[in-house]
Amino acid sequence: MQEGFKKEAITYLEELSLNNSKEWFELHKQEYIKFIKEPTEYFVQDMGEHLQVLTPSINFRPKVGGSLFKIYRDVRFSKNKTPMKSRIGILFWQGNSHRMQSSAFYMHFNKQEIFYAVGLRKFKTPLLKAYREYIKIEKNAKKLEKILHDIEAKGYDVIQPHYKRYPTGFDKENKYAYLSLYNGMCGSKIFKIDDVFYSPEIIDRSFKVFEDMSRLQEWVYNLTLSVRED
Repeated sequence: MQEGFKKEAITYLEELSLNNSKEWFELHKQEYIKFIKEPTEYFVQDMGEHLQVLTPSINFRPKVGGSLFKIYRDVRFSKNKTPMKSRIGILFWQGNSHRMQSSAFYMHFNKQEIFYAVGLRKFKTPLLKAYREYIKIEKNAKKLEKILHDIEAKGYDVIQPHYKRYPTGFDKENKYAYLSLYNGMCGSKIFKIDDVFYSPEIIDRSFKVFEDMSRLQEWVYNLTLSVRED
């Protein structure tokens, strides 16, 4: 990436938040393409090539439906009924499963901040069942616990448990039983929009974040390989 993201991208998102309508978007679509879509495509290509150093089989496609998300919001499944998204999401995923149920390196930015995440935020039912079986194997649970502790020691946030009650098959006296209370597994980090965002250094910083949490991505990927097709 010869340069970072454009300052006009943030200006555009600020204006979009004040004029969130399809009509406004269509009138300013060329600005979206020039200041957001095209620079994001360049970022995906460059970042994807860097991530191949960590994960040779990582998937990345610099297009909508691949590593990029639609800017149109599907209001049928969202509490937010504004028609346009106010953040730009980017995904690099591993495996042959649907990209949204694959272990991934994820990033999005809005007018205020850049958010990074690694792993998988929410397991659907087949993967949740596989996760619970996977952590019953002590070496898997032990490895996950260490990874989470290491990530937190580096200053990253770890997803919080979702459930209050232990699922069937887990004894709360077991030292790793608490892991069964999760319904996803990821680490994350937030940065304010700063000068790095507008410079080529955005690649180096993004890579550093992903590298720091890459062992979690690998653990979740190995989990996804254990899912049995019914």
